[in-house]
Amino acid sequence: MADVDAQRIRDYYEHIDAGDLESVFELFADDVTYHRPGQPSLDGMAEFERFYREDRPLSEGEHTVESLTVGDDTVAVRGHFEGKQGGETVAFGFADHHRFDDDGLVTERWTYTDTGAV
Repeated sequence: MADVDAQRIRDYYEHIDAGDLESVFELFADDVTYHRPGQPSLDGMAEFERFYREDRPLSEGEHTVESLTVGDDTVAVRGHFEGKQGGETVAFGFADHHRFDDDGLVTERWTYTDTGAV
């Protein structure tokens, strides 16, 4: 059974908002898959890191977690983001779903937003 740690997910949003990418990467498994509807999945840590270092359209901002639900090997989050995308101010709702592996690392992540591609 996976070691699910809801605090890891809270930490993820804090690290992202602080721009602490090294701490973000430590929360995810090397074989991570990041699913983004309407866009190709990111497969493996190399693609995941490249996305966050070079391709992520969001810059500076703050996530607000409104609800967090823990399952057997998953954590689902609903929240709100306010920040910058392409130099423009944006605000939108999001829902993220994270699946953990047996080592307590996130091995799959799905992101859904109530706006276009992020």
